[in-house]
Amino acid sequence: MATSQAASDSSQPAQSQTVRVVIKGRVQGVFYRNWTIENAIQLGLKGWVRNRKDGSVEALFSGNPNSVQEMEQRCRRGPPAAMVTGLEVFPSDDDPGSGFERKPTV
Repeated sequence: MATSQAASDSSQPAQSQTVRVVIKGRVQGVFYRNWTIENAIQLGLKGWVRNRKDGSVEALFSGNPNSVQEMEQRCRRGPPAAMVTGLEVFPSDDDPGSGFERKPTV
């Protein structure tokens, strides 16, 4: 019994997941970054969000895997004035920091 318990413990999902997300479409000038900050804080995520010079928005989300997945789904819709045409998600080892912040445009 102890062996099967140990085996099931090792298959448990990680307690924390970190992803980098690039959102494309009409996502600048529509309060996408502020909306992202509000939603990420609501879900208890750490990380950051920033505009990119190519017109996209980039974000790093870190936290409970279910919350990260929910944030990805929310980003597909975005705030009311946004028109999301693409969402790319990449696993990341970047340090998310201790809260959720807005970073300067890159």
